[in-house]
Parts: sequence; structure tokens; C-alpha cells
Amino acid sequence: MKALTIILYPFSILFDAVTSIRNRLYDSGVRPSARFEVPLIGVGNLSVGGTGKTPMIEYLIRLLGDQFKVATLSRGYGRKTKGMIIASEKENAVTIGDEPMQFYNKFGRKAVVAVGEERVLAIPYILDQHPDVNLILLDDAFQHRRVQPSFQILLTDYHNLFVNDYLLPAGRLRESKSGASRADVIVVTKCPPTISDDEMIAIESSIRRYSRKAVFFTKICYGNVLPYSSVSPYKPEKVILVSGIANPQPMEEYLAKNYRVVRRYNFPDHHAYSAGDLQNICEAAAREQAAVITTEKDLVKMDAGIFMKMSVFLYYLPIEIEFLKNGKEFDEMVLNAVKSNVP
Repeated sequence: MKALTIILYPFSILFDAVTSIRNRLYDSGVRPSARFEVPLIGVGNLSVGGTGKTPMIEYLIRLLGDQFKVATLSRGYGRKTKGMIIASEKENAVTIGDEPMQFYNKFGRKAVVAVGEERVLAIPYILDQHPDVNLILLDDAFQHRRVQPSFQILLTDYHNLFVNDYLLPAGRLRESKSGASRADVIVVTKCPPTISDDEMIAIESSIRRYSRKAVFFTKICYGNVLPYSSVSPYKPEKVILVSGIANPQPMEEYLAKNYRVVRRYNFPDHHAYSAGDLQNICEAAAREQAAVITTEKDLVKMDAGIFMKMSVFLYYLPIEIEFLKNGKEFDEMVLNAVKSNVP
């Protein structure tokens, strides 16, 4: 253990006691979990920070969107509003949050996108407003035990596996590692493409201490960098990277192989970009005669007008996930779980 981890460890023991009592109350039925007739797929993690929930939700929309009328339900982290909102053209990242806005921009015609802090109230609201919805994806709902999903997907980052972590505040875990036993499937995300079968077996073996469910492995696949405006050059020579995500390192390493990166701006996860932030970025880009590349998640929070006003070209990098093996088996598990719960 690191020195700070040792110092904070007693507080983690207290945190473990509190979260364990809460989970036991739900496990025993003393605190009830609501069930709904419509199938619910939960996507979450045991840790704070990014484990790839957004790309997984998007993967599920692509997988299921042609067979079911899908809705996504998120808390809308970082939004400046409260209550239940269903995304429409009048909403933005300020009113519904950056990730839901990303879902709406990409899948607004294929999926209903909703936000609401209280999922047990938000689910009936979605079904009342959109009676044709017959599948809801719950974003970051693993610890939200007031609702019982039909199928629970637990994600863990290859670079920060939950089996090697500690409870808050000594580590990044929101609850005990034993919570993994509630998952129906576990997905190790952000794996290097070169991961060996032996390493996957070793990781799966370590997870088996906490869950006997199937374990899958995915990697991030970056798409082509896309221009925000059609007048942008096909591929800029010099670029400035801007991100407000939990772990920008993989994206930065990928782009550094393909572009001449002259500067990086790393903001906190879910950062709300002010006019001053964008002004500073544009001024730096103008000095360097460089374009700006950001993420899809950050793009929805930026005022592109500032970039156009200062003649700075803006690009974004789309990402998807890809299963390293047994992807069809994962798809079948999800589809079977949904079909068995359709009214």
C-alpha cells in the first residue's frame, strides 16, 4: 500500500460498514427494490471514474435498437437542472448532461433519451410519455438499488481492475468487491489490443474470487477524426488536444501516433466549458496555427461559434468498443435476457 492509502484505510473500513449494511438491507428485502414489467439493463461499475459506460450504452443501442424501442436513463451528471427530462431539440448538455446529450445527438431517432435522479420515478414517466418503449438501459445504476434490473452488466477498467482496488477514500471503490456477485456479466474494458490469452485467464481467475459469472474483454476502437464543420481540412497538420474525461491518456497516445500534437488541455471529468476556457483554447490554436481535437462527450458542451469566429478548425474523435473474443456470446446473453423479460 502507498502511504496515503494506509492513512486513509481506517476510513475505508467505516465506509465498508455503511455500504455493507445498506446492501444487506436490500438483499434481505427489508429495503425493497422496485421491479418493472419492461426489461431493464443496468450498466455500471464498482469504482468512481470512467470505466467505459458510455461506449457500452452505445454498443447496446446498436445491438438492440432494431428489435426493440430503446430508452436510456441517466442521472444527467453535471446538468444544471433537476427532475425528469426527456431529451428533445431544445435540450443541451447544460439541461440534461454531456453523456445523455451525446446519446441524443447520435441516437435521437433510434432511442428515447431521458434523465432523472430518482430512477424508480423516472421509469414510469418514460413509459407514460413513450408507451412504445419496451426496453430501458440504466446508465451508472449499479449502486442504485431501489430499482432491480433484469440484467446487470458490471464494467471494470483493465488499467484499474476492481480486484486490485480499495474502498473509498483509500481507493476508488464505491462498495465492497463482493458487490460484483450481483452482476450477471462482467466486462473488462479498455484492454490493450495485444493482451494475451494467458493474461485474460489470469484476470478472469482473480475476478472469480468475487463472481462466478461470465467475464468478457473489450478494447477501445477509435474512428476517424471528424470535422465539426464541412469547411475544415481533411486532416490538420498540427493539433491541440482538449478533453474533460476521466482518463485521457489512451486517446492522447492514439492521436500522438497520427498527428503532431503541440499542446494538451486536460480538464476534470464532466468539465463545463466556459467562454473563457474556449477563448483561451482558440487563442492558443491561433498562435500555434493548429486545429483542435476533442472527444464527442466534450464537443456537446462547447460553443462551436467561438471556434468559427476565431477561424479555428474543430474536430472530434468518435470511439466504440469491440470485444476481443466471444462477442457473439455476449450479444446472445443480452438478447436472451431481454426477450425472457419482455411482457
